[in-house]
Amino acid sequence: MFFERPESGERAILVHIDMADEADRESPKELEELALSAGADPVTFLTGSRSIPNPKTFIGSGKVEELRDLVRLHEAELVIFNHALSPGQERNIERELECRVLDRTGLILDIFAQRARTHEGKLQVELAQLEHMSTRLIRGWTHLERQKGGIGLRGPGETQLETDRRLLRARIKSILKRLDKVRKQREQGRRARSRSAVPTVSLVGYTNAGKSTLFNNVTDAEVYAADQLFATLDPTLRRVELQDVGPAILADTVGFIRHLPHKLVEAFRATLQETTDATLLLHVIDAFDDDRQSHIDEVHSVLGEIGAEDVLTLEVYNKIDMMESAQPRIDRNEEGRPVRVWLSAVTGAGVELLFEAISELLADDIFHEQLSLRPEEGNLRAQFYSQGAVLNEMVDDEGQISLEVRLQRKDLLQLLSRMNIAPERYLGADVNKPEWLHS
Repeated sequence: MFFERPESGERAILVHIDMADEADRESPKELEELALSAGADPVTFLTGSRSIPNPKTFIGSGKVEELRDLVRLHEAELVIFNHALSPGQERNIERELECRVLDRTGLILDIFAQRARTHEGKLQVELAQLEHMSTRLIRGWTHLERQKGGIGLRGPGETQLETDRRLLRARIKSILKRLDKVRKQREQGRRARSRSAVPTVSLVGYTNAGKSTLFNNVTDAEVYAADQLFATLDPTLRRVELQDVGPAILADTVGFIRHLPHKLVEAFRATLQETTDATLLLHVIDAFDDDRQSHIDEVHSVLGEIGAEDVLTLEVYNKIDMMESAQPRIDRNEEGRPVRVWLSAVTGAGVELLFEAISELLADDIFHEQLSLRPEEGNLRAQFYSQGAVLNEMVDDEGQISLEVRLQRKDLLQLLSRMNIAPERYLGADVNKPEWLHS
């Protein structure tokens, strides 16, 4: 990493202020989970309430005094705010407390830095770190004057801060160029899947909802899964077989969180593209969580931000093993389509219902019809048999063949195209209809 991260086990004081604006409110419990996920050792909580933040120190002068006493009492090495601080506020608080101060964004960035496994993930995290820290560089260089002249000391005539900013801009430019290459490689992979008409099913949800555990249960992928926030950063793709659909790609992605820093959303654009371009989203929800609805709303907000709000979505209510009366089931809408599946990723209860619901939603474009073939169309009949699409066959006295076939509409179109048969003959006016079902 370009910047040093704090070592784990630092004694930390957590600061949570309830703001008058509900939209700016954070969860104190979530801050503690974030701090623990980062490896900090929270020793105490400082709470309070304000109508608006103090422009200089975010909290008032009385709270600053109280916080200074707590730092000395607990010999804390770190103070973590459950809010986004401006560079000036962060600098002023550090000056008052004489210890390191981290805001919510910096804490999430640190967790991301610890979790990144792949080269792409590390690049994305470093980019977000650099952009976040670029406005905070002055904090580390306030004691330095202009570089002195002399043998071996002649510099470009700029302050150390200016030198560091120039190097930082060069590093950001280099990372952006490398990430652009990664994005192009991912785009090629997506185009290849699109050409082969392989649907992509992407797991999304609030962090720690159980996405990776479910992914492992379904695919035996052994992806890192833990009861902590942001256990997964790097997208993992696996091939699965679905009844009536055939092969599909299942993608495990990074979890969302309230007020996910915009720089992180931008940095992880290539990763989140797996969500935007998915055929179906599995929105994994912690059914046992008291804040379930607010987490659902936050996921919808992030999906809107990345342009994935219109992708077909199936809700997956996970962790029913922790609920007394919940049983595995599929909830359907008025049209009978699956909208929600209740299951446990840990025990596997209800996973077969998830496969059933996914297959049902992705198989919406199934051609299931009784076809009449002339005796000379034996080659077409053989093609249907080679695809395993024939359910029943009858031949009348005149040699007319009646086939009951069931296959995906795209496969039927490809078959007819190969044999130079006009699709209108079998599909009629429905040939260009995007979602078409005969049964």
